[in-house]
Amino acid sequence: MPYMLLVIEPQGQRRTRTTEEGQALYQSMLEFGESLKKQGVLRMTSALREPQVRVRLEGERQKITDGPFAEAKELIGGFFLLDCQTREEALRHAAQCPAARWAQIEVRETGPCYE
Repeated sequence: MPYMLLVIEPQGQRRTRTTEEGQALYQSMLEFGESLKKQGVLRMTSALREPQVRVRLEGERQKITDGPFAEAKELIGGFFLLDCQTREEALRHAAQCPAARWAQIEVRETGPCYE
């Protein structure tokens, strides 16, 4: 069953780190991804950069808003798409994610919106 681990971090926290601190934290995330791959549960992973643009339709008109977005207090900093047998397994992996020390890890089952 596919589960997505979303890394939800406070906006702007990356800028509070030195380059060395940021690189060390990123390396720990890469190593976490490798461990998930070795366990055979990792489908896909990626870090995400800060939001650049939002697109919305208002009727037939496209509205584009450039970031950064002042109203946003958090951003999705990355994700891991896992193939887990149970929700509990996904929660165990989330608890082992290094980012859980500085961000929240949101665990979401993926699938159709309406069944």
